[in-house]
Amino acid sequence: MTRSGAGSGVVAVVTGASRGAGKGIALALGQTGATVYVTGRSAQRDDSPYGGTVGETAALIDEAGGTGVAVVLDHADDTAVAALFERITREHGRLDILVNNAAKFAGPIKPGGFWNNRLELADMITVGLRSHFVAAYHAAPLLIANGRGLIVNTGYYGAVSYHQGPAYGAQKAGADKMAADMAMELRPHNVAAVSIWMGHLSTERGIAYRASLPTQERSSITEESPQFTGRVIAALYAQDDLMSYSGRAMIGAELGARLGVTDIDGTVPLSLRDELGAPPELHHTLR
Repeated sequence: MTRSGAGSGVVAVVTGASRGAGKGIALALGQTGATVYVTGRSAQRDDSPYGGTVGETAALIDEAGGTGVAVVLDHADDTAVAALFERITREHGRLDILVNNAAKFAGPIKPGGFWNNRLELADMITVGLRSHFVAAYHAAPLLIANGRGLIVNTGYYGAVSYHQGPAYGAQKAGADKMAADMAMELRPHNVAAVSIWMGHLSTERGIAYRASLPTQERSSITEESPQFTGRVIAALYAQDDLMSYSGRAMIGAELGARLGVTDIDGTVPLSLRDELGAPPELHHTLR
């Protein structure tokens, strides 16, 4: 059974939403009528070679029938993150959904091992993992005040298979375990925490990368839209048994199929479980 779901009256935060997955997720939630606070560092289109700003994302949410709120901030700045949630406390006094998607792209990785690359690659852990914790830290009281809530860490198969080096893998694996442990502590408050693995996305950066590949390699890659994960999140929040999913890392394509979610073109994205691996089952023992 489902509730009315993410929709009018729902308040959500999507971090790292200037472009890419965060933008798509925020737009999908906005299409349900939700108020979506979108964060990111890009205030001007030329702030990134891939374009996109939080203002543009917020405007698209408005056009889609929701309410977009653009917040320019760096998720490496704890004070700015705290101010965001203080603002939400003043304006709403509660929160329904937090999507942790902020990340730092450290540039191309050279062959030859992590020790031959820039130390700045460690920033993927700082922004991509620590920032998830900081946002959840400030969001938790608002989610608890709501009496029901959902925290989503966006994940990827790189948590269990090699992808972009050790820092990236540590961030993704850590985000899964963080969601599992947060779920344990939040369960008494009826707040769920999950990690949702996305597939190959048709994002601005992804499109540019695949354009650089040989033609035969491009044709073998199946993609899902950035909005698909947002649709899955909206459907998950709508479930009466939301808490039964809490603590799990799940492949978005599989969860979408279970919840009857299709992509924006009507297709059903494919799981890459057999190709890239499956989420581990994380069990907890109370002590």
